[in-house]
Amino acid sequence: MSTDTPPPGDRIAKVLSRAGVASRREAERMIEDGRVSVNGKTITSPALNITASDRIVVDGKQVGAPEPARLWLYHKPAGLVTTERDEKDRPTVFASLPDTMPRVMSVGRLDLNSEGLLLLTNDGEIKRKLELPATGWLRRYRVRINGSVSEAKLDELRAGITVDGVNYQPMVVTFDRQQGANAWLTVSLREGKNREIRRAMGEIGVTVNRLIRVSYGPFQLGALKQGDVEEVKQRVLRDQLGLAEQPTQKKPVRRTVNRPTRGKKRSS
Repeated sequence: MSTDTPPPGDRIAKVLSRAGVASRREAERMIEDGRVSVNGKTITSPALNITASDRIVVDGKQVGAPEPARLWLYHKPAGLVTTERDEKDRPTVFASLPDTMPRVMSVGRLDLNSEGLLLLTNDGEIKRKLELPATGWLRRYRVRINGSVSEAKLDELRAGITVDGVNYQPMVVTFDRQQGANAWLTVSLREGKNREIRRAMGEIGVTVNRLIRVSYGPFQLGALKQGDVEEVKQRVLRDQLGLAEQPTQKKPVRRTVNRPTRGKKRSS
């Protein structure tokens, strides 16, 4: 039986995630790319434990102690990609945020043409927790399709459907109304796989021409305008995520963004 004592501290990827630098997986990639140094020495393996006395530098900037966990609601417009940097130089969610916001990560993604509620956080552990399938929070969408669709076809989605070998869990689907050449549906799901709704709708013969996420678990888009961002109150965050009480947060930041400037970089 081994009596070895594990090294003190936490793995560096977890520390970077908790400090809001990147998710654990992204932090591991940054380490492998040689972008991280500890106590003046560049590291290339995430197999390292870090304590409060260690000095961590990422891309030439020292990483400070983790800030209190915070969460924001953001109304993503269509036409933005949910990534820090885009190889095609398309406008990004992060370039559109107020300069006064700290560095944040998205909880999941919305694709280029999708809009609506996107959760943002400065805490990698919150991101990980909210993205885990085990969390099981319902995500609700308003979906506009071209044409119409029968209840029999919608029943295929309600039973669970397979598209190109990918199995999608049963969806909760309601036909809301016909509006000219289009129809509106409400779709709720718990998985949120990449382009799940668009692919599933395509499989039953209809095309999605607008997709708006209106809720993610207990968090609602509500009347938040496109481009606006609003911080979730600490009391609500504690109640929903079971977090310990933290210092009072700053006043929520709000700003409407009409059209992000291509290639704009947000200050870190």
